[in-house]
Amino acid sequence: MRIHPESGLRIGIVVVAYNAGSTLLATLDRIPEGVRDQLTEIIISDDASHDDTFDFGRSWAGRPDTPRTHVIRHTKNLGYGGNQKAAYQLALDHGIDVVVLLHGDGQYAPESLPQMLAPFTQSDCAAVFGSRMMSKGAAKQGGMPLYKRVGNRLLTRFENWVLDTDLTEFHSGYRAYRADILRKIPFHANSDGFDFDTQIIAQVLHAGGQIVEVPIPTYYGDEICYVNGMKYAKDVVRDVLEYRLAVRGFGDCEWVPTPEDYAFKEGDGSSHALILEMMAGMPPSRVLDLGCSGGLLAERMRAAGHHVVGIDAVEVPGVRERTDVFVTADLEAEIPSAVGDRFDLVVAGDIIEHLSRPAAMLRQIGRLLRPGGQLLLSVPNFGHWYPRTRVLVGSFGYDRRGILDDTHLRFFTRATLRRLVQRSGFDVLEESATGLPLGSSASGGGLLGVVQRVDQVLVRARPTLFGYQHVLRLTPHAEQTVYADELRDPAEERLSYAPSNLADWRAVLAPSAGIEPATYRLEGGSSIR
Repeated sequence: MRIHPESGLRIGIVVVAYNAGSTLLATLDRIPEGVRDQLTEIIISDDASHDDTFDFGRSWAGRPDTPRTHVIRHTKNLGYGGNQKAAYQLALDHGIDVVVLLHGDGQYAPESLPQMLAPFTQSDCAAVFGSRMMSKGAAKQGGMPLYKRVGNRLLTRFENWVLDTDLTEFHSGYRAYRADILRKIPFHANSDGFDFDTQIIAQVLHAGGQIVEVPIPTYYGDEICYVNGMKYAKDVVRDVLEYRLAVRGFGDCEWVPTPEDYAFKEGDGSSHALILEMMAGMPPSRVLDLGCSGGLLAERMRAAGHHVVGIDAVEVPGVRERTDVFVTADLEAEIPSAVGDRFDLVVAGDIIEHLSRPAAMLRQIGRLLRPGGQLLLSVPNFGHWYPRTRVLVGSFGYDRRGILDDTHLRFFTRATLRRLVQRSGFDVLEESATGLPLGSSASGGGLLGVVQRVDQVLVRARPTLFGYQHVLRLTPHAEQTVYADELRDPAEERLSYAPSNLADWRAVLAPSAGIEPATYRLEGGSSIR
Protein backbone atom coordinates (compact mmCIF):
# COMPACT_ATOMS: atom_id res chain seq x y z
CA MET A 1 0.00 0.00 0.00
CA ARG A 2 1.41 3.36 -1.01
CA ILE A 3 1.61 6.01 1.73
CA HIS A 4 2.60 9.66 1.39
CA PRO A 5 6.30 9.73 2.40
CA GLU A 6 6.20 13.04 4.31
CA SER A 7 2.88 12.83 6.15
CA GLY A 8 2.28 9.08 6.33
CA LEU A 9 -1.23 9.68 4.99
CA ARG A 10 -3.10 7.33 2.69
CA ILE A 11 -4.14 9.60 -0.18
CA GLY A 12 -6.89 8.78 -2.63
CA ILE A 13 -8.31 10.58 -5.64
CA VAL A 14 -12.01 10.39 -6.42
CA VAL A 15 -12.81 11.09 -10.07
CA VAL A 16 -16.47 11.94 -10.67
CA ALA A 17 -17.38 11.40 -14.30
CA TYR A 18 -20.49 11.69 -16.45
CA ASN A 19 -20.30 11.30 -20.23
CA ALA A 20 -16.57 12.02 -19.99
CA GLY A 21 -15.39 9.40 -22.47
CA SER A 22 -13.61 11.97 -24.63
CA THR A 23 -11.68 13.57 -21.74
CA LEU A 24 -11.23 10.99 -18.98
CA LEU A 25 -7.98 9.33 -20.10
CA ALA A 26 -6.34 12.65 -20.94
CA THR A 27 -7.30 14.03 -17.53
CA LEU A 28 -5.91 11.00 -15.70
CA ASP A 29 -2.70 11.07 -17.75
CA ARG A 30 -2.13 14.66 -16.54
CA ILE A 31 -1.69 13.51 -12.93
CA PRO A 32 2.00 14.26 -12.21
CA GLU A 33 4.29 11.25 -11.92
CA GLY A 34 5.45 12.36 -8.48
CA VAL A 35 1.87 12.39 -7.22
CA ARG A 36 1.04 9.00 -8.73
CA ASP A 37 3.81 7.40 -6.70
CA GLN A 38 2.24 8.75 -3.48
CA LEU A 39 -1.34 7.68 -4.15
CA THR A 40 -2.90 4.79 -2.26
CA GLU A 41 -5.69 4.47 -4.83
CA ILE A 42 -7.85 6.18 -7.41
CA ILE A 43 -11.63 5.72 -7.52
CA ILE A 44 -13.33 6.46 -10.85
CA SER A 45 -17.06 6.87 -10.30
CA ASP A 46 -19.08 6.78 -13.53
CA ASP A 47 -22.54 8.23 -12.91
CA ALA A 48 -24.50 6.07 -15.40
CA SER A 49 -22.94 7.71 -18.45
CA HIS A 50 -24.46 7.17 -21.90
CA ASP A 51 -21.05 6.96 -23.57
CA ASP A 52 -17.97 4.75 -23.02
CA THR A 53 -16.70 6.52 -19.88
CA PHE A 54 -16.75 3.27 -17.90
CA ASP A 55 -14.74 1.41 -20.55
CA PHE A 56 -12.06 4.11 -20.67
CA GLY A 57 -11.86 3.98 -16.87
CA ARG A 58 -11.30 0.23 -16.98
CA SER A 59 -8.58 0.58 -19.61
CA TRP A 60 -6.75 3.08 -17.37
CA ALA A 61 -7.07 0.75 -14.39
CA GLY A 62 -5.61 -2.15 -16.39
CA ARG A 63 -2.41 -0.35 -17.32
CA PRO A 64 0.78 -1.43 -15.49
CA ASP A 65 2.00 2.15 -14.91
CA THR A 66 -1.04 3.41 -12.97
CA PRO A 67 -1.81 3.40 -9.23
CA ARG A 68 -4.34 0.92 -7.88
CA THR A 69 -7.64 2.00 -9.42
CA HIS A 70 -11.24 1.04 -8.69
CA VAL A 71 -13.78 1.77 -11.39
CA ILE A 72 -17.46 1.80 -10.47
CA ARG A 73 -20.50 2.48 -12.61
CA HIS A 74 -23.88 3.47 -11.22
CA THR A 75 -26.79 1.88 -13.03
CA LYS A 76 -28.88 4.93 -12.19
CA ASN A 77 -27.75 8.54 -12.43
CA LEU A 78 -27.23 9.78 -8.85
CA GLY A 79 -26.52 13.39 -9.70
CA TYR A 80 -23.36 15.39 -9.06
CA GLY A 81 -23.86 15.37 -5.29
CA GLY A 82 -25.07 11.77 -5.18
CA ASN A 83 -22.02 10.61 -7.11
CA GLN A 84 -19.72 12.32 -4.59
CA LYS A 85 -21.55 10.69 -1.67
CA ALA A 86 -21.04 7.20 -3.09
CA ALA A 87 -17.39 7.83 -3.95
CA TYR A 88 -16.51 9.39 -0.59
CA GLN A 89 -18.13 6.53 1.28
CA LEU A 90 -16.13 4.01 -0.75
CA ALA A 91 -12.93 5.92 0.01
CA LEU A 92 -13.76 5.92 3.72
CA ASP A 93 -14.48 2.19 3.59
CA HIS A 94 -11.07 1.66 2.00
CA GLY A 95 -9.28 3.49 4.81
CA ILE A 96 -8.22 6.57 2.84
CA ASP A 97 -6.98 9.48 5.02
CA VAL A 98 -7.23 12.32 2.47
CA VAL A 99 -9.69 12.34 -0.43
CA VAL A 100 -9.14 14.63 -3.43
CA LEU A 101 -12.06 15.39 -5.75
CA LEU A 102 -11.14 15.52 -9.43
CA HIS A 103 -13.52 16.05 -12.34
CA GLY A 104 -13.31 13.70 -15.28
CA ASP A 105 -13.78 16.50 -17.83
CA GLY A 106 -10.39 18.05 -17.05
CA GLN A 107 -11.79 21.45 -16.02
CA TYR A 108 -9.64 21.39 -12.85
CA ALA A 109 -5.95 20.93 -13.58
CA PRO A 110 -4.46 17.67 -12.23
CA GLU A 111 -1.10 19.46 -12.44
CA SER A 112 -2.17 21.40 -9.30
CA LEU A 113 -2.42 18.25 -7.16
CA PRO A 114 0.92 18.94 -5.35
CA GLN A 115 -0.43 22.34 -4.25
CA MET A 116 -3.73 20.77 -3.18
CA LEU A 117 -1.98 18.18 -1.01
CA ALA A 118 0.74 20.35 0.51
CA PRO A 119 -1.42 21.94 3.30
CA PHE A 120 -2.23 18.50 4.72
CA THR A 121 1.47 17.90 5.40
CA GLN A 122 1.93 21.36 6.92
CA SER A 123 -1.18 21.82 9.11
CA ASP A 124 -4.18 20.05 10.58
CA CYS A 125 -6.62 21.65 8.15
CA ALA A 126 -9.86 19.79 7.45
CA ALA A 127 -10.17 20.70 3.78
CA VAL A 128 -8.26 22.35 0.93
CA PHE A 129 -10.11 24.19 -1.84
CA GLY A 130 -8.63 25.22 -5.15
CA SER A 131 -9.69 28.81 -5.91
CA ARG A 132 -9.82 30.38 -9.34
CA MET A 133 -10.42 33.81 -7.79
CA MET A 134 -7.35 34.17 -5.56
CA SER A 135 -5.12 35.50 -8.35
CA LYS A 136 -6.46 38.70 -9.87
CA GLY A 137 -7.43 38.28 -13.51
CA ALA A 138 -6.74 34.53 -13.58
CA ALA A 139 -10.38 33.56 -14.14
CA LYS A 140 -10.70 35.91 -17.09
CA GLN A 141 -7.44 34.74 -18.62
CA GLY A 142 -8.58 31.12 -18.23
CA GLY A 143 -11.69 31.75 -20.31
CA MET A 144 -14.35 31.94 -17.61
CA PRO A 145 -17.30 33.80 -19.16
CA LEU A 146 -18.12 37.23 -17.76
CA TYR A 147 -21.57 36.23 -16.46
CA LYS A 148 -19.99 33.33 -14.53
CA ARG A 149 -17.29 35.55 -13.04
CA VAL A 150 -19.86 38.11 -11.90
CA GLY A 151 -22.24 35.45 -10.60
CA ASN A 152 -19.42 33.65 -8.81
CA ARG A 153 -18.29 36.79 -7.00
CA LEU A 154 -21.79 37.93 -6.05
CA LEU A 155 -22.78 34.53 -4.68
CA THR A 156 -19.48 34.13 -2.86
CA ARG A 157 -19.86 37.55 -1.24
CA PHE A 158 -23.40 36.69 -0.11
CA GLU A 159 -22.35 33.29 1.23
CA ASN A 160 -19.41 34.81 3.12
CA TRP A 161 -21.77 37.36 4.69
CA VAL A 162 -24.31 34.76 5.80
CA LEU A 163 -21.77 32.19 7.03
CA ASP A 164 -19.32 34.74 8.45
CA THR A 165 -16.42 33.44 6.36
CA ASP A 166 -13.87 35.03 4.03
CA LEU A 167 -13.37 32.48 1.26
CA THR A 168 -12.40 33.82 -2.15
CA GLU A 169 -14.58 31.23 -3.93
CA PHE A 170 -17.42 28.95 -2.87
CA HIS A 171 -17.99 27.39 -6.28
CA SER A 172 -14.81 25.59 -7.22
CA GLY A 173 -15.16 21.85 -7.65
CA TYR A 174 -11.49 21.22 -6.92
CA ARG A 175 -11.43 20.04 -3.30
CA ALA A 176 -9.68 17.74 -0.86
CA TYR A 177 -11.00 16.56 2.52
CA ARG A 178 -9.57 14.74 5.47
CA ALA A 179 -11.43 11.50 6.12
CA ASP A 180 -11.82 12.56 9.77
CA ILE A 181 -14.01 15.53 8.84
CA LEU A 182 -16.08 13.45 6.43
CA ARG A 183 -16.84 11.00 9.23
CA LYS A 184 -18.00 13.85 11.47
CA ILE A 185 -20.47 15.46 9.10
CA PRO A 186 -23.74 14.05 7.69
CA PHE A 187 -22.78 14.53 4.04
CA HIS A 188 -25.09 11.67 3.04
CA ALA A 189 -28.03 13.97 3.89
CA ASN A 190 -26.85 16.61 1.41
CA SER A 191 -28.44 17.46 -1.90
CA ASP A 192 -27.80 15.17 -4.88
CA GLY A 193 -27.45 18.28 -7.04
CA PHE A 194 -24.68 20.77 -7.64
CA ASP A 195 -25.39 22.63 -4.40
CA PHE A 196 -23.88 19.65 -2.55
CA ASP A 197 -20.62 21.61 -2.61
CA THR A 198 -22.17 24.57 -0.77
CA GLN A 199 -23.78 22.39 1.88
CA ILE A 200 -20.56 20.53 2.64
CA ILE A 201 -18.76 23.84 3.19
CA ALA A 202 -21.31 24.79 5.84
CA GLN A 203 -20.97 21.34 7.42
CA VAL A 204 -17.18 21.51 7.62
CA LEU A 205 -17.32 24.97 9.17
CA HIS A 206 -20.06 23.86 11.58
CA ALA A 207 -17.84 20.98 12.73
CA GLY A 208 -15.03 23.44 13.45
CA GLY A 209 -12.91 22.40 10.48
CA GLN A 210 -10.36 24.77 8.95
CA ILE A 211 -10.54 25.35 5.19
CA VAL A 212 -7.37 26.34 3.35
CA GLU A 213 -7.52 27.83 -0.16
CA VAL A 214 -4.80 27.53 -2.77
CA PRO A 215 -4.76 29.28 -6.16
CA ILE A 216 -5.43 27.12 -9.21
CA PRO A 217 -5.50 27.96 -12.91
CA THR A 218 -8.83 28.41 -14.65
CA TYR A 219 -9.53 26.23 -17.67
CA TYR A 220 -12.60 26.32 -19.86
CA GLY A 221 -12.43 24.00 -22.86
CA ASP A 222 -14.91 21.87 -24.78
CA GLU A 223 -16.48 20.27 -21.70
CA ILE A 224 -20.27 20.21 -21.49
CA CYS A 225 -21.75 22.23 -18.63
CA TYR A 226 -24.68 20.50 -16.94
CA VAL A 227 -25.32 23.28 -14.42
CA ASN A 228 -28.51 25.34 -14.69
CA GLY A 229 -27.11 28.66 -13.49
CA MET A 230 -30.31 30.24 -12.19
CA LYS A 231 -31.44 27.11 -10.37
CA TYR A 232 -27.97 26.67 -8.89
CA ALA A 233 -27.92 30.27 -7.62
CA LYS A 234 -31.36 29.84 -6.05
CA ASP A 235 -30.31 26.57 -4.41
CA VAL A 236 -27.11 27.91 -2.84
CA VAL A 237 -28.87 31.03 -1.52
CA ARG A 238 -31.54 28.78 0.00
CA ASP A 239 -28.90 26.48 1.48
CA VAL A 240 -26.93 29.12 3.35
CA LEU A 241 -30.09 30.78 4.66
CA GLU A 242 -31.45 27.38 5.67
CA TYR A 243 -28.21 26.65 7.50
CA ARG A 244 -28.29 29.98 9.34
CA LEU A 245 -31.90 29.41 10.39
CA ALA A 246 -31.14 25.82 11.40
CA VAL A 247 -28.37 26.81 13.81
CA ARG A 248 -30.88 29.23 15.35
CA GLY A 249 -33.30 26.33 15.76
CA PHE A 250 -35.70 26.92 12.88
CA GLY A 251 -36.60 24.30 10.29
CA ASP A 252 -35.80 20.61 10.33
CA CYS A 253 -33.21 20.20 7.55
CA GLU A 254 -31.32 16.95 8.02
CA TRP A 255 -28.01 18.07 6.53
CA VAL A 256 -27.26 20.47 9.40
CA PRO A 257 -25.99 18.47 12.41
CA THR A 258 -28.13 18.59 15.55
CA PRO A 259 -26.24 19.07 18.84
CA GLU A 260 -26.39 16.09 21.19
CA ASP A 261 -26.78 18.10 24.38
CA TYR A 262 -29.27 20.80 25.33
CA ALA A 263 -27.48 24.15 25.44
CA PHE A 264 -27.67 26.55 28.35
CA LYS A 265 -29.92 29.47 27.37
CA GLU A 266 -27.80 32.58 27.68
CA GLY A 267 -29.18 36.09 27.80
CA ASP A 268 -31.45 38.15 30.00
CA GLY A 269 -35.02 36.92 30.02
CA SER A 270 -34.30 33.35 28.92
CA SER A 271 -36.03 30.52 30.77
CA HIS A 272 -32.76 29.49 32.43
CA ALA A 273 -32.07 33.08 33.44
CA LEU A 274 -35.55 33.36 34.99
CA ILE A 275 -35.12 30.07 36.84
CA LEU A 276 -31.83 31.27 38.32
CA GLU A 277 -33.45 34.59 39.16
CA MET A 278 -36.27 32.80 41.00
CA MET A 279 -33.62 30.86 42.95
CA ALA A 280 -31.70 33.99 43.91
CA GLY A 281 -31.62 34.45 47.66
CA MET A 282 -32.52 30.85 48.45
CA PRO A 283 -30.35 29.24 51.13
CA PRO A 284 -28.25 26.24 50.04
CA SER A 285 -30.82 23.62 49.07
CA ARG A 286 -31.19 20.08 47.78
CA VAL A 287 -32.16 20.45 44.12
CA LEU A 288 -33.33 17.83 41.62
CA ASP A 289 -32.62 18.91 38.02
CA LEU A 290 -34.85 16.88 35.69
CA GLY A 291 -33.56 16.50 32.15
CA CYS A 292 -30.24 18.09 33.09
CA SER A 293 -28.60 17.28 29.72
CA GLY A 294 -24.93 18.30 29.95
CA GLY A 295 -25.39 19.87 33.39
CA LEU A 296 -24.78 23.48 32.34
CA LEU A 297 -27.73 24.81 34.35
CA ALA A 298 -26.81 22.52 37.26
CA GLU A 299 -23.32 24.00 37.20
CA ARG A 300 -24.75 27.49 37.71
CA MET A 301 -26.92 26.26 40.59
CA ARG A 302 -23.99 24.55 42.28
CA ALA A 303 -22.00 27.77 41.99
CA ALA A 304 -24.74 29.38 44.12
CA GLY A 305 -24.19 26.78 46.85
CA HIS A 306 -26.91 24.25 46.05
CA HIS A 307 -26.52 20.45 46.08
CA VAL A 308 -27.75 19.28 42.67
CA VAL A 309 -28.89 15.81 41.66
CA GLY A 310 -29.19 15.55 37.88
CA ILE A 311 -31.22 13.04 35.92
CA ASP A 312 -31.40 12.42 32.17
CA ALA A 313 -31.90 9.57 29.73
CA VAL A 314 -28.49 10.15 28.09
CA GLU A 315 -25.20 10.81 29.85
CA VAL A 316 -23.62 13.76 28.06
CA PRO A 317 -19.83 13.94 28.55
CA GLY A 318 -18.96 16.19 31.48
CA VAL A 319 -22.35 16.00 33.23
CA ARG A 320 -20.97 14.15 36.27
CA GLU A 321 -18.45 16.93 36.86
CA ARG A 322 -21.21 19.56 36.72
CA THR A 323 -23.60 17.81 39.12
CA ASP A 324 -23.15 16.43 42.63
CA VAL A 325 -24.99 13.23 41.67
CA PHE A 326 -26.06 12.07 38.23
CA VAL A 327 -28.61 9.33 37.55
CA THR A 328 -29.42 7.91 34.11
CA ALA A 329 -33.14 7.31 33.68
CA ASP A 330 -35.90 7.65 31.10
CA LEU A 331 -38.33 10.29 32.34
CA GLU A 332 -41.17 8.56 30.51
CA ALA A 333 -40.95 5.93 33.27
CA GLU A 334 -40.95 6.29 37.04
CA ILE A 335 -38.28 8.52 38.51
CA PRO A 336 -35.92 5.98 40.11
CA SER A 337 -35.57 5.84 43.88
CA ALA A 338 -31.81 6.33 43.47
CA VAL A 339 -32.35 10.09 43.14
CA GLY A 340 -33.65 10.30 46.73
CA ASP A 341 -36.57 12.37 48.00
CA ARG A 342 -37.52 15.32 50.23
CA PHE A 343 -35.98 17.82 47.84
CA ASP A 344 -36.23 21.52 48.63
CA LEU A 345 -36.57 22.30 44.94
CA VAL A 346 -37.20 20.44 41.70
CA VAL A 347 -36.28 22.13 38.41
CA ALA A 348 -38.08 20.91 35.29
CA GLY A 349 -36.80 23.22 32.57
CA ASP A 350 -38.37 22.41 29.18
CA ILE A 351 -39.22 18.84 30.14
CA ILE A 352 -42.93 18.07 30.30
CA GLU A 353 -43.57 18.99 26.65
CA HIS A 354 -41.35 16.02 25.72
CA LEU A 355 -43.43 13.55 27.74
CA SER A 356 -46.51 11.60 26.71
CA ARG A 357 -47.93 11.78 30.27
CA PRO A 358 -46.87 15.11 31.78
CA ALA A 359 -49.49 14.97 34.56
CA ALA A 360 -48.03 11.69 35.83
CA MET A 361 -44.57 13.27 35.96
CA LEU A 362 -45.88 16.27 37.89
CA ARG A 363 -47.53 14.01 40.45
CA GLN A 364 -44.25 12.12 40.89
CA ILE A 365 -42.47 15.42 41.45
CA GLY A 366 -44.97 16.35 44.13
CA ARG A 367 -44.10 13.18 46.04
CA LEU A 368 -40.38 13.95 45.87
CA LEU A 369 -40.68 17.40 47.47
CA ARG A 370 -40.42 18.00 51.18
CA PRO A 371 -43.36 19.81 52.83
CA GLY A 372 -43.17 23.38 51.61
CA GLY A 373 -40.86 22.42 48.71
CA GLN A 374 -41.20 24.05 45.32
CA LEU A 375 -41.13 23.20 41.62
CA LEU A 376 -39.72 25.57 38.99
CA LEU A 377 -41.27 24.69 35.64
CA SER A 378 -40.65 26.17 32.19
CA VAL A 379 -42.75 25.27 29.15
CA PRO A 380 -42.84 26.70 25.58
CA ASN A 381 -45.93 28.77 24.78
CA PHE A 382 -47.86 27.41 21.82
CA GLY A 383 -49.98 30.55 21.95
CA HIS A 384 -46.96 32.62 20.87
CA TRP A 385 -47.39 34.57 17.64
CA TYR A 386 -44.82 32.40 15.80
CA PRO A 387 -46.69 29.05 15.93
CA ARG A 388 -50.00 30.91 15.58
CA THR A 389 -48.76 32.44 12.33
CA ARG A 390 -47.43 29.11 11.06
CA VAL A 391 -50.85 27.54 11.64
CA LEU A 392 -52.73 30.54 10.19
CA VAL A 393 -50.85 30.51 6.87
CA GLY A 394 -51.00 26.72 6.58
CA SER A 395 -47.27 26.09 6.99
CA PHE A 396 -47.29 24.27 10.31
CA GLY A 397 -44.22 22.09 10.74
CA TYR A 398 -41.55 21.21 13.26
CA ASP A 399 -38.27 22.98 13.96
CA ARG A 400 -34.98 21.72 15.32
CA ARG A 401 -35.70 23.36 18.67
CA GLY A 402 -37.87 26.05 20.21
CA ILE A 403 -41.65 25.99 20.51
CA LEU A 404 -42.04 23.64 17.52
CA ASP A 405 -39.12 21.38 18.46
CA ASP A 406 -39.58 18.10 16.59
CA THR A 407 -39.18 16.15 19.85
CA HIS A 408 -42.15 17.85 21.54
CA LEU A 409 -45.10 15.55 22.17
CA ARG A 410 -47.36 18.09 23.89
CA PHE A 411 -48.15 21.76 23.28
CA PHE A 412 -49.33 24.18 25.97
CA THR A 413 -50.86 27.62 26.15
CA ARG A 414 -50.92 29.51 29.44
CA ALA A 415 -54.49 28.41 30.13
CA THR A 416 -53.88 24.71 29.44
CA LEU A 417 -50.65 24.81 31.47
CA ARG A 418 -52.46 26.31 34.45
CA ARG A 419 -55.14 23.63 34.28
CA LEU A 420 -52.52 20.88 34.04
CA VAL A 421 -50.54 21.97 37.11
CA GLN A 422 -53.68 22.48 39.18
CA ARG A 423 -55.08 19.06 38.25
CA SER A 424 -51.67 17.57 39.09
CA GLY A 425 -51.77 18.93 42.64
CA PHE A 426 -49.90 22.24 42.49
CA ASP A 427 -50.65 25.87 43.32
CA VAL A 428 -49.04 28.68 41.30
CA LEU A 429 -46.90 30.94 43.50
CA GLU A 430 -45.26 32.98 40.75
CA GLU A 431 -45.61 33.21 36.99
CA SER A 432 -43.44 34.87 34.37
CA ALA A 433 -42.84 34.76 30.62
CA THR A 434 -39.71 34.99 28.48
CA GLY A 435 -39.21 36.85 25.23
CA LEU A 436 -37.74 35.73 21.92
CA PRO A 437 -34.56 33.65 22.32
CA LEU A 438 -32.25 36.25 20.82
CA GLY A 439 -29.38 35.29 23.12
CA SER A 440 -26.84 37.40 24.98
CA SER A 441 -25.62 38.97 21.72
CA ALA A 442 -28.78 41.11 21.63
CA SER A 443 -27.75 42.82 24.86
CA GLY A 444 -24.91 44.53 23.05
CA GLY A 445 -27.24 46.84 21.15
CA GLY A 446 -27.75 47.26 17.43
CA LEU A 447 -30.80 45.95 15.61
CA LEU A 448 -31.08 42.83 17.77
CA GLY A 449 -30.97 44.97 20.88
CA VAL A 450 -33.84 47.11 19.59
CA VAL A 451 -35.86 44.01 18.70
CA GLN A 452 -35.23 42.57 22.16
CA ARG A 453 -36.36 45.74 23.95
CA VAL A 454 -39.55 45.98 21.88
CA ASP A 455 -40.23 42.28 22.45
CA GLN A 456 -39.83 42.67 26.21
CA VAL A 457 -42.43 45.45 26.24
CA LEU A 458 -44.84 43.28 24.24
CA VAL A 459 -44.26 40.28 26.54
CA ARG A 460 -45.21 42.34 29.59
CA ALA A 461 -48.28 43.73 27.83
CA ARG A 462 -49.56 40.44 26.35
CA PRO A 463 -47.68 37.36 27.63
CA THR A 464 -50.17 34.93 26.09
CA LEU A 465 -49.31 36.20 22.59
CA PHE A 466 -45.71 37.37 22.92
CA GLY A 467 -44.39 35.16 25.73
CA TYR A 468 -42.04 32.59 24.22
CA GLN A 469 -42.00 30.42 27.34
CA HIS A 470 -43.98 30.34 30.55
CA VAL A 471 -41.96 29.93 33.75
CA LEU A 472 -43.86 28.98 36.91
CA ARG A 473 -42.95 28.64 40.58
CA LEU A 474 -45.22 25.96 42.05
CA THR A 475 -45.86 24.29 45.38
CA PRO A 476 -48.02 21.24 46.12
CA HIS A 477 -51.58 21.77 47.39
CA ALA A 478 -51.92 21.44 51.17
CA GLU A 479 -53.53 18.04 51.51
CA GLN A 480 -54.12 17.99 55.30
CA THR A 481 -57.43 19.29 56.66
CA VAL A 482 -57.00 21.82 59.48
CA TYR A 483 -59.25 20.93 62.42
CA ALA A 484 -60.38 23.63 64.81
CA ASP A 485 -59.44 21.64 67.89
CA GLU A 486 -55.81 21.63 66.71
CA LEU A 487 -55.80 25.44 66.80
CA ARG A 488 -57.42 25.97 70.26
CA ASP A 489 -55.70 26.18 73.60
CA PRO A 490 -55.45 22.63 75.02
CA ALA A 491 -57.14 23.82 78.22
CA GLU A 492 -60.24 24.85 76.32
CA GLU A 493 -63.03 22.47 75.58
CA ARG A 494 -62.42 20.61 72.34
CA LEU A 495 -64.93 20.84 69.54
CA SER A 496 -66.88 17.67 68.99
CA TYR A 497 -67.13 17.98 65.21
CA ALA A 498 -65.29 19.16 62.11
CA PRO A 499 -67.32 21.75 60.16
CA SER A 500 -68.55 20.61 56.77
CA ASN A 501 -68.95 23.91 54.94
CA LEU A 502 -67.25 27.26 54.57
CA ALA A 503 -69.84 29.13 56.70
CA ASP A 504 -69.39 26.75 59.61
CA TRP A 505 -65.59 27.08 59.38
CA ARG A 506 -65.85 30.85 59.61
CA ALA A 507 -68.03 30.46 62.69
CA VAL A 508 -65.65 28.05 64.36
CA LEU A 509 -62.56 30.15 63.66
CA ALA A 510 -64.19 33.51 64.45
CA PRO A 511 -62.38 35.87 66.86
CA SER A 512 -65.10 35.17 69.46
CA ALA A 513 -63.74 31.65 69.72
CA GLY A 514 -60.49 33.09 71.00
CA ILE A 515 -58.48 32.67 67.81
CA GLU A 516 -56.72 35.52 66.04
CA PRO A 517 -57.76 36.12 62.40
CA ALA A 518 -55.53 34.14 60.05
CA THR A 519 -55.63 32.29 56.74
CA TYR A 520 -56.10 28.52 56.94
CA ARG A 521 -55.85 26.09 54.05
CA LEU A 522 -58.47 23.40 53.54
CA GLU A 523 -58.17 20.07 51.81
CA GLY A 524 -57.94 20.58 48.04
CA GLY A 525 -56.22 23.96 48.26
CA SER A 526 -59.12 26.31 49.22
CA SER A 527 -58.43 28.87 51.91
CA ILE A 528 -60.52 30.84 54.36
CA ARG A 529 -59.85 33.78 56.59
